[in-house]
Amino acid sequence: MTARARLLSMALLAASFALGSAWLTAFAARPEDSAVKLESLNWDAFKARLAQAKAAKYKYTLVDAWSTTCGPCKENFPHLVEMNQKYGSKGLQVISLSLDDTTDSKAVEAAKKFLVEKKATFLNVLLDEELGVGFEKLNINAIPAVFLYGPDGKELQRFTMDDVNNQFTYQQVEEKVASLLGVKSAAAK
Repeated sequence: MTARARLLSMALLAASFALGSAWLTAFAARPEDSAVKLESLNWDAFKARLAQAKAAKYKYTLVDAWSTTCGPCKENFPHLVEMNQKYGSKGLQVISLSLDDTTDSKAVEAAKKFLVEKKATFLNVLLDEELGVGFEKLNINAIPAVFLYGPDGKELQRFTMDDVNNQFTYQQVEEKVASLLGVKSAAAK
C-alpha cells in the first residue's frame, strides 16, 4: 500500500469514527431520559398505587390529569415538575396521569417525548382504559385537573376546570400542598 493510500485509508477511518461518534451523541439516550418512564396502568391498578403511598412514606399524593392534546395541560406541566422538586423530599408524591388514547401509538410516543422534555422523573401513568373512561372515573368534564390524596389513597381535594366561574390556578394547588405539609409556599410570596 502506498503512502498516499494509507493516508486516504486513515482519513476515511477517522471520518467514519467522527460520524459514528456524532450519531451516538445525537441519538443516544441521555441518563436523565432513562429516569423518565410512562407506566401503563388500568384504573384499579392506579387506585391501588395511590393506596400504597403510606407504605412508601408519602404524606400526600398530587395527581395531575393531562393529555398531549390539551394545550393548558402542557403549558402548566412545568408547575408539576416544580412541585416535585420543592415538596418531594417533604412527603409529597407527584403523579402525572395521562388520559391520552392508548390505542394511538403516535399520542403515546408524543406523551413519552413530552415527559422526557419536561424532565418528569416522578411517576407518570398512562391510564390504560378506553378513551374517555378516565374522565368518567375521575368524575370530571375537562382537563387539566389536579387531585390531592391522603396517605390512604382517599381524595382530599380536587382542582378542576369544570366550573367556568371557578377556575383553579397552580398557585392555589401549591399553597394547599404547602399548608398540608406545614411548610411555607414559595407561591404565596
